[in-house]
Order: sequence, then C-alpha cells, then structure tokens
Amino acid sequence: MGEKKANLKRRDKKGRVLRMGENQRKDGRYAYVYTDSFGKQKFVYSWKLEPTDPLPAGCRPCVALRVKEQEIQRDICDGIIPNGGDMTVKGLLQKYISMKITASESSKSVYSWIIKSLDVDPFGNIRIDKIKKSDAKLWYINMRNEEKKYKTISTIHNVVKPAFKMAVEDDWLRKNPFDFKLSEVIQNDTEKKQVLSEEQKANFLDFIKNDNCFNKYYDAVFLLFNTGMRISELCGLTFKDIDLEKRIIHIDHQLLRDRNMHYFIDEPKSRNGIRDIPMTDEVYACLKRIIWKRKKIKIEPMIDGYSGFLFLSRNNDVTNRYVWDMRFSNMKKKYNSESKQRIVQLTPHVCRHTFCTNMAKCGMNPKILQYIMGHADIAITMNYYTHINGEDAKEELKRIEKIG
Repeated sequence: MGEKKANLKRRDKKGRVLRMGENQRKDGRYAYVYTDSFGKQKFVYSWKLEPTDPLPAGCRPCVALRVKEQEIQRDICDGIIPNGGDMTVKGLLQKYISMKITASESSKSVYSWIIKSLDVDPFGNIRIDKIKKSDAKLWYINMRNEEKKYKTISTIHNVVKPAFKMAVEDDWLRKNPFDFKLSEVIQNDTEKKQVLSEEQKANFLDFIKNDNCFNKYYDAVFLLFNTGMRISELCGLTFKDIDLEKRIIHIDHQLLRDRNMHYFIDEPKSRNGIRDIPMTDEVYACLKRIIWKRKKIKIEPMIDGYSGFLFLSRNNDVTNRYVWDMRFSNMKKKYNSESKQRIVQLTPHVCRHTFCTNMAKCGMNPKILQYIMGHADIAITMNYYTHINGEDAKEELKRIEKIG
C-alpha cells in the first residue's frame, strides 16, 4: 500500500519526486508557485531543479528552482517585501528625497539633478531587488568611462547609498548593494587641495595690494585668507552681519545661484555653519575699510529679504562664487607671470584651506578651529584641512623639547 502511494507522487521527467508547489512543464522548464506576504500568487521558473543539473542545450544560464525556493521562503519568514516592492532605482530615490524636508536649497538642487539624470539612464528603471553589488560597481565604472568626474560620481553615491540603506531598513531588500567605498571601485583623481605657506600668502597679498588692476580686490582676498569663510558666505555678507563694536562677524546664511542663474539666500552648509567669527585687529581694520569704501547706491539689490551686501559687482549687483573664481584665476596668472615663486592652485576655497591649516600649525584648539570653520564634523577639521607634513612635526617636537 505504501509503495503504491509513493508511486502516485508527482515526478519530473527524470523520476525525481516534486515538492509541493513544484511542477515541470512540457518543454522541460520547472515552475514553482507560492503565495507572497501580500496574499498574491506568484510564479518563478528555471531550467534546472537542482544546482547540479546540467543546463539544457540552447538555454541561458539560470539559478536552480530549489535555490530560488529557499530564497523566497527565507524572505517570507523574515518579512522581506517581495520583488523589492516593485520599486525602481529612480522611484526609491524619489521616496528617499521626499523625506528630506529640511534639506537646503543647494541640496535640493543636487537631488533634482540626480533624478533628472536617471530619466535618461536605463539604470534608473531597474527594480531595486534585481541590483547586485557588482551591478552597482559596474554602474560607477561606466560613469567613469563616460568621463564623469570622481566628485560627480561621489555626489551620486552619497545619495544612492543611504537611499538603499532605507530600503533595507524598510524590508524591501535584504542587503544594500551600494554598501562599499567608492574609492575602492574607481580611482579618486580629485585634485588634492593646495595650501599656501605663510610666505606665499604674504607675497600674494602684497602683490595684489600693489597691483593697479587687482588692488580693488585686496580687502576681500585678505578677509578670505584670515577668517576661513566660504566664498558663498563672503558674498552673502551684509552690513548687519558686521559688529565692529563687539568685533564679530555673524555668519547665518550664504548667497548662492541656481542653474537658472537666479540668486537665493540659503542656510549655511551645515548647522555648525551658523557661527560668530571673532575679528583680529587686522581683520577689524580690513572690514572698516570695506565698509568705508563700499559705494552708496540708490537701489540696493534685494535677495530673499536681504540687502546691504558688502561686495557688489561693477553693475551694482551681488557677486557669486563663479565671479570670484574668475577673478582669482586672473590674479594667479598675473602673479605667476611676475613672480619666481609660482602658485599652482589658487581659488577662494584655497584661502579657506590655508587659513585652517595655518591655524592648526599654530596650535589652535581643534574644537575652536572647528567652530570658526563651521565644520559639521571634527574629523573634517582634523583629517581633511590640516595639511601638516614631516617638517611641521619636527618643528613641533623641537618646540615641546624647549618647553620641557
């Protein structure tokens, strides 16, 4: 009786007993039917029942049916939403970005650019559960082959990685395929930030001060070199931000320009960006000159309720990062043509790096330096901006030895 009952069990063409939900079609393909966590009936297929089965001639490589069954049952037991909730890469990023309600305008601009780029990138339409780590890495490699800069790819990675982390936390995925360091996949060819020595800084400032063409920019350049301000913060400075009595520069906003060439006021890059920068005697004197020289005009430019900007263009409009980048480029060219000590890189941000590095070399308390710079993380102050080398270490040891 038991033998007769065993013979009634469903078998495949090789005589193997098929489990509940399994069957083999006339063309030889195996199928498995199951009910997902939403109560919907689903099917998966494979040309192989077991991993050791040979692949039929002319068929594409595939995962064995029983391997797929194990993955399905494990996901159901662990509460993993089947098929990644049918969410595409673009859909996932849109959901992630929609929750960034406190993001700055500049961050929103970056998010918008990433979504638009996925409109024309086939990768954006792939279902998230279909993406493996190798696919993610290959996506970045292809971007690099298309001559996208490392910094651009890094910007994308810094949004995509946390978006997929959210998908894991929400049980749409078991693993985050973007959980890796970008530098391990593509080479970081970002040009290393240059820092000017005190001698280089002094020589450059002296050159600007005595140049008939560029001396009008001297005070602004001096301010950048001696406060560590971001250029967007400098462009946003108004009369109200300068407290000459208390000798403090209030930083609570920045002036930016979007892709449509429209100016807007935004919060500082991070919460730590809101700060009061104390004035040294030289910075105090510099700001007094700036305020005294600043021309009076009938119609002040007004940006999002802010007016009285300290730095105006020739047309009595506000200035921006791109204007100052061009000015610095022209100043560097002329300086290098007349000086034996050439400067390789010079931008407003180099001034910021230089200030932070020189303050670190002078032994300023790292937490105080972090505050003045407006860094969100002390690690940025300690590791990224402090370009201290072997010679600096020798000098510091000599100084400590003398104290001892």
